[in-house]
Amino acid sequence: MNKTITGAMILICLLAALTGCAKGEPENSLTVFNYGLYIDESVLSQFEDETGIRIKYEEAPTPEELYTKYKSGAIKYDVLCTSEYMLQRLINEGELKEIDFSDMQNVSDIGEEYWEFTRSFDPENKYVMPYFWGTVGLLYDKTKVHGDISSWDVIFNGEYAGDFIMPNSMRDAYATALKYLGYSLNTTDEGELREAQELLLSQKKDVSAYLVDEARDEVIAGNAAMAVVYSGEAYYAYEENHDFAYCLPEEGTNLWIDCWGVTRHCENVENAKKFLDFLCREDIAWANYEEVKYASPVKSVMARMSEEGLASDAINPSPEKLAKCEVFIQLPEETTDLLSSLWKELKAQ
Repeated sequence: MNKTITGAMILICLLAALTGCAKGEPENSLTVFNYGLYIDESVLSQFEDETGIRIKYEEAPTPEELYTKYKSGAIKYDVLCTSEYMLQRLINEGELKEIDFSDMQNVSDIGEEYWEFTRSFDPENKYVMPYFWGTVGLLYDKTKVHGDISSWDVIFNGEYAGDFIMPNSMRDAYATALKYLGYSLNTTDEGELREAQELLLSQKKDVSAYLVDEARDEVIAGNAAMAVVYSGEAYYAYEENHDFAYCLPEEGTNLWIDCWGVTRHCENVENAKKFLDFLCREDIAWANYEEVKYASPVKSVMARMSEEGLASDAINPSPEKLAKCEVFIQLPEETTDLLSSLWKELKAQ
């Protein structure tokens, strides 16, 4: 009888292996959700080779679209990377699990200042792990503009009509107008938001396109003199051609930090932790920096940076310039609804 039971158990295990996993056990895989062009995809294969954990990889272009796709429930994501205000929303909605970082070997290489950045929306550093950080500013072609640029004024005064690109991202677009007007990019004041809307509506006739990832390439190709971009896009362009420069506008801008979180749907948290810790390993973090060109919170990566990189506002802005920047926070629902309505109106014009 024992032999019969043992044989049956072996048969069940063989069938389980053929079908992917035993009943009640999570499949040995991770479904990873990230922004587009935001990882060296070869490291995904390397993780699979080193761990035997299969990666299913999905992308979204903006925080809002990532959130909508996540909340649809069509795919049960295990880990995701998004921006601070969207992470705050997911935390508040109970969509992220707490992470025990204590047994993750490589996470200790993340600088303390980056954990400090995340405390504005994750006060006890329990839910998210820093990945990349930077600012929003102006990438411009020095051969096409008149002198150095220092202000958001160049995208609102009509001087470069038809020759600049705005971000196809709601919070980033309104941030440019709000900071130019002297307001907080986290304002909940309806009057200030409507004033920003009037400015963006009057600007629209001068905008050549609303883009996200493609904006950098359009400037590099000579199809625009400047674009509102994330700092890493500007540094990538500068490395391609030193005629490109990056401006952190004197009125201030967004200081952003993108982080990873483990979703409530994740059945194998240990696999998720292995993936997050893998991303902090020096060789992997460096490979991702080399691919994406955004500032890394991993100390060993910054230690390998060139003097040229460390001197760039796109990679290492001064404390004085960072002092004028703000981190996005989650806005109240009524403010988010108003912004969404204004954004639809702007895009429909």
